[in-house]
Amino acid sequence: MGKRSRAARWAAMAAVAGLLCGAGIGSAAAEPVKLGVLTDLGGPFSDLSGAGSVEAARLAIEDFGGQILGEKIELISADHQHKPDVGLAIARKWLDQDKVDVILDVPNSGIALAVSNLVKEKNKIAIYASAATDRLTEDSCNGHGLHWTFDTYSQTQGAARALIQQGIDTWFLLVADYAYGHSMEAAMREAIRENGGKVVGSVRHPLASTDFSSYLLQAQATRAKMVALASGGDATINAIKQGREFDLGSSGTRLASLLTFLTDVHTLGLETMQGLQFVVPFYWDMDDRTRDFSRRFEQRLGKKPSEAQSGIYSGVLHYLKAVQSVGSKETAKVLARMQETPVEDAFARNGKLLPNGRMIHDMYLVRVKTPAKSKQPWDYYTITATIPADKAFRPLSASACPLTKGLR
Repeated sequence: MGKRSRAARWAAMAAVAGLLCGAGIGSAAAEPVKLGVLTDLGGPFSDLSGAGSVEAARLAIEDFGGQILGEKIELISADHQHKPDVGLAIARKWLDQDKVDVILDVPNSGIALAVSNLVKEKNKIAIYASAATDRLTEDSCNGHGLHWTFDTYSQTQGAARALIQQGIDTWFLLVADYAYGHSMEAAMREAIRENGGKVVGSVRHPLASTDFSSYLLQAQATRAKMVALASGGDATINAIKQGREFDLGSSGTRLASLLTFLTDVHTLGLETMQGLQFVVPFYWDMDDRTRDFSRRFEQRLGKKPSEAQSGIYSGVLHYLKAVQSVGSKETAKVLARMQETPVEDAFARNGKLLPNGRMIHDMYLVRVKTPAKSKQPWDYYTITATIPADKAFRPLSASACPLTKGLR
């Protein structure tokens, strides 16, 4: 083959390759979008996240159409077992070997903080629906970890303000001894002080605690008007159940759960939970959009979605819309588009993703109904107040996140 012929052949091959890349074939944009739900499939948070979070992600993918940029959207899941080394190993394998683009859920604040560092290092994204610590968007923020549903600030400010206004001004804090509990304790102390209340005692319990009797006796001895629980999952359920058995109310001490899920109320029942007040980011019976999504979710799993599971649905949809809009999985472009685009869906009202990774949206103060007031299955809450997005979450002007410098 002559030099001229060989050169012509190479030129033709280069032209074909250019056409293929221009069409997105073989380019980064044409690689499948892959999502990984890193969750608790059998532990204390499995009811509020777990298989339901996986199904919520699947439902969002299906509602989007199942494909993006000409490729099928892929979904995988794993159980982190509440072990940081296990969770981090799974996340690293997903990002390094399995080409996962977004890690979802992560119902353990310690593991979530570790994953946040990893997605920053790998230039990927994490969307947290179950982790609560506000450190994810405060001192440990990096712009790659997106906090979608609630955090320690949103769960404390509204509840403390409303309850102290009712005259409940002395508090005992019973919190889980890990990142979430520590963050929640700090947020509660701040909220109680700012609203004119006083913390008269506190104690931390191991995450896997099942017996709260000694802690509740300590709380009762302080004569606090409110015992505020910051535990989550099975620990919250056990603490509330034992508090009722101890008949704390007879001594003038009430219980408030700072992080309560619909699944907790369902497990304990209205007889035990009636009258409890707390703040939530979502309730299935709020309007036609929430009811439609929740009906379809229930058809699959036989129960209404929790607040965290609904947040997964929203986060996945918002991410996929951003990828479709920019025509690429390129992280910087996708994150920018996610910030530019309002979040309005079955989960969020007045939603907006801030530069520190916090997605702000309206929150709701609810009161658990009495059994007599409940008219149908899962009819558990009365919404007593809507907390606007800009009041529900910490303002950028008070943020410790370096990414907000110049925006405060």
